[in-house]
Order: sequence, then C-alpha cells, then structure tokens
Amino acid sequence: STSGWERWALESLLTEKAECYFYNGTQQVRFLARWFYDRQEFVRFDSDLGKFVAVTEDEQILQYNKACVDSFCRHNYEVYNYEAAKREERLIGPHRHHLPHQDGPCFPNTILLCTATGFYPLEIEVQWLKNGQLEEEGVAFGEELQNGDWTYQLQVMLETQPQRGDVYTCQVGHVSLEAPITVQWGNSARSKLWTGIMGAVIGVAFLAVGLFSYLKSKKGESGGWRRDCGEGTIQGRPLIKLSRWPRRSP
Repeated sequence: STSGWERWALESLLTEKAECYFYNGTQQVRFLARWFYDRQEFVRFDSDLGKFVAVTEDEQILQYNKACVDSFCRHNYEVYNYEAAKREERLIGPHRHHLPHQDGPCFPNTILLCTATGFYPLEIEVQWLKNGQLEEEGVAFGEELQNGDWTYQLQVMLETQPQRGDVYTCQVGHVSLEAPITVQWGNSARSKLWTGIMGAVIGVAFLAVGLFSYLKSKKGESGGWRRDCGEGTIQGRPLIKLSRWPRRSP
C-alpha cells in the first residue's frame, strides 16, 4: 500500500495550470487546462479543439472543461473589470494630501511604512517618493512573506524628517498592472500627528498573471474570483496600507 509520505510526494509533483486567452474582450475566448508531473506537461485540454490531447476522451470531463469558457474565463473577466472599476474610483481623484502646517522648523524623525499584500507572482517594485522625487536614503525593505494562499506581502519603510508641506507617495509596480499605482500619505487631523499609528488603507486589485493557476481552491460567496470551473472561489482582496509613527531623534 502507498504510505502517507508517498502520497504527499506524488501530489506535490502533480500540478494543474488553467489559462484564459481573450480576443476582442470576451467575444472570442480560449481556455487551456494543462497538467504537469514533476514540471513536465503530460496532458492538456484546449477549448478551441474541444478535446484533450493525448488522454482518454471522457465525455463528462469534456463537457466540464468546455463549460469553463463561460464559468471560468468569462466569469473572472467580468469580475476583474468590475473590481478594477471600483478600485479606480477610489484611487483616482483631485485630492492631494499634505502634511499639516506646524509651528517650528520641522517634525521629529518619522517612519513611513508601505505594505503591499495579496500580489502574485513574487516580483514587485515598491518605491517611496518625496515631492515626486525618488527617495533612496532611509529606505529599508522587509522580507517578502507568503500569506498562506500562494500570494505575497512586502513592507518598505522610509525613515525621514518631513518638512512643512512635504508630500510622500508610495509607488507600486507589478506585472499585473498596466501602469504603476501611487498612493499618497497624509494626516486627516493635526491632533493625530504626534500620537498613535495612523493608517490609510486603499484597496488595489493585484490580479496577476498566473494567479488562477497556483492559488488553492477556497469556498466563498458566489460572484467572487473562481479558482476553477467548480464552486471554489478565492476570498479576500489585496491591499496597500500606508502607516506612520513618529520616532524621536537619538
């Protein structure tokens, strides 16, 4: 009989990858389901062909995968456009956030923290800008951490001594974005400048290339992202979080 370790080893070598190709929006959609053993592809389903390649033609499985054009590809396409539109309404606007005016030459040393989470694949670029210029001094990068659902998070810290009217911006670039996203940091009340940790949380859709292929299936409400053609959905929304706390000079 097969031991638990042997079953685990077998399952860890067997992976599935689902791909959607869109032509003219959703007018023409191609779905590919590919299976790999030890990173070597051994079977695939192509919706354009309507059959598996090099595998038995099980009618039930064929119908299941044919339906993926609508239940997986078109469904997630519409969800992505809907979520992206909502995120854009939040992120784009005429508002500019400045540090409030304060008596005295400057503020004490302050640490600004930009946290990007929920992105995949791992490669990401997070930068701090001061008044539109790239900040290099005082920048520290945290370790890239896994969230437990195959997505990642990264924290980038900036230690600075802000002057009156300075504008600080966190800029995030990722393969899932057509252009880098920028989020400005600012205070909403002068009384909060010296006490506590103040965060501004803004949702950012990090739908990345290959995300559907590697995220684990999770059950959730209908209408969310679908991992596959079944009932599994991906829960949660990725975020960019900005926070700061004053730091006294030594």
